[in-house]
Amino acid sequence: MNKHAANGQGTVLAIDAMGGDAGPEAVIDGAAYAVRQGVKARFVFFGDETKLRPLVSAARELAGSEIRHAQNAVAMTDKPMHVLRRGRDTSMWLSIAAVEAGDAQAVVSGGNTGALMAVARKQLGMIEGIDRPAVTALWPTPRGRTVVLDVGANVEADEDLLVQFAIMGEAFFRSLMKVEKPTVGLLNVGAEDLKGHELIRTAARVLREADPDMAFKGFVEGNDISKGTVDVVVTDGFTGNIALKSAEGAARLLGQWMKETLTGTLNAKLGALMMAPGLRKLKDRIDPSSNNGGVFLGVNGVVVKSHGGSDARGVASAIKMAASLAKRPFHEEVTTTVKAVMKRREELSEKLTEDMNVKAAVV
Repeated sequence: MNKHAANGQGTVLAIDAMGGDAGPEAVIDGAAYAVRQGVKARFVFFGDETKLRPLVSAARELAGSEIRHAQNAVAMTDKPMHVLRRGRDTSMWLSIAAVEAGDAQAVVSGGNTGALMAVARKQLGMIEGIDRPAVTALWPTPRGRTVVLDVGANVEADEDLLVQFAIMGEAFFRSLMKVEKPTVGLLNVGAEDLKGHELIRTAARVLREADPDMAFKGFVEGNDISKGTVDVVVTDGFTGNIALKSAEGAARLLGQWMKETLTGTLNAKLGALMMAPGLRKLKDRIDPSSNNGGVFLGVNGVVVKSHGGSDARGVASAIKMAASLAKRPFHEEVTTTVKAVMKRREELSEKLTEDMNVKAAVV
């Protein structure tokens, strides 16, 4: 139980103010923007106090926020092992330490992804039964949002990891979207049962047999992500990251083409002026910043990774995600489900071995 929540002080978020390419200005502006968008939380900013103090003081939305000085910041080029050994005075380390100590309920950082993952695992530990964390992405679809994981934490994933990702993704979607029984699919080169390599077919078989409570829909293809065919799409970090970056690039290209088309002639500009409200709504829907905020599932705490190049809107999106999840802990559900599925899998494996032995004896 977070000590602030227990004392009735509401949600407290630890913010790594030095993480990200745009510097602390974008982070502070993003926090203020999040408050204007309705986020109700108290912020604890970690970073160079001489830089943060004037920025926070100038934002009336951030009155009551706390600044904790950090001597250093993690660079995007820093190796995770270097940060683990010598990074205890960095804004990233100290912001995660605030969650571990109970001073905050969630942490947001736009810093080095590998270092953030390593420090989160070191300080917060892993959920029992989970071997490695996975990073999520929220994908816009006609039905709302689809969760995709992993999108970068694990370049390779065996069948056990894919099963764990599916369990975590289901619990995450249920907690975030308040959907009682989310649908789950494994990303594959085709929807047919015989498609794909043996590893992914094994993961599908385990989910069908060992987790009968999951609404597992089998295999889905790349175009099913944007269709919203299922609520949760599971894949390895190599494939997931390529899919995510491809979608972000396509969205930005579409936005650029629209801008060029609607500003190319006088008639086009007049038409754009008449359609301005609808165009702003469309821009918000396709802008990657509006879906910013990847959650590190698997660690014992809420850790949200903001895109390093995010502007204030993007930072606000990540903060909104952290504030929402801080109120809905789902780690206990993940722990219980993983144990049940792995136990069921062992039982099925033992039964299969017994059946094979019986058949061999008869022959």
